[in-house]
Amino acid sequence: MLERGSPSERLYTTLRAAILHGMFAPEQALKPQELATAEKVSLAVARETLLRLVGEGLATRLPNRGFAVPAVNAERWQQIAEARAVTEPMMLRLSIERGGVDWEVRVRAAHHHLARTPLQAPGDTFVSDEWSEAHRQFHRALLEGCGNPVLLDSFDRMWTASELARRWSGAIVPERDGTKEHSALEEAALSRDAERAADLLSRHVLRTARSLTVRKD
Repeated sequence: MLERGSPSERLYTTLRAAILHGMFAPEQALKPQELATAEKVSLAVARETLLRLVGEGLATRLPNRGFAVPAVNAERWQQIAEARAVTEPMMLRLSIERGGVDWEVRVRAAHHHLARTPLQAPGDTFVSDEWSEAHRQFHRALLEGCGNPVLLDSFDRMWTASELARRWSGAIVPERDGTKEHSALEEAALSRDAERAADLLSRHVLRTARSLTVRKD
């Protein structure tokens, strides 16, 4: 495990935040030697960090060309969304079937927290880290009632891998009413309407990915 104050961890934290906050443009090159020089770390540390970011969907490894920020319209975003749209509605159905009062309380509390967390800091284009985490907690709370840790681990991996896509989507389609979508999800789940809840979740996930096909540059 990397130490919190190690060069690898410091570069990872800095570069991850920069990519998520839009400080690097889509498809911009991420050059290990330049990063190593700028951040005063070894080339090995820079490459290790970039490989870690590749694993999180925040960078792409290019054959014989190094690393870059993913493209907005990369096929991978659509593939992840398709996988989520298959698995998560099914997980939500299981949550509605199996979840008890404790699950209902967690869903309601997570939605309450999300609804009261500002989407962005004033003047920002991308969503805040605080909202992004509240968003994750709400979606995970919806699915935790399924009681299947293997499925939940899959959710965690796909959520991490698609975080950049969600942030870009919010910047590209700022008029989208996510608050209304999340409220509808909570209402359908807690009213135990599995059919409606599953349909809403599938459309919610796919809408994010489809918004990225609008931009082709």
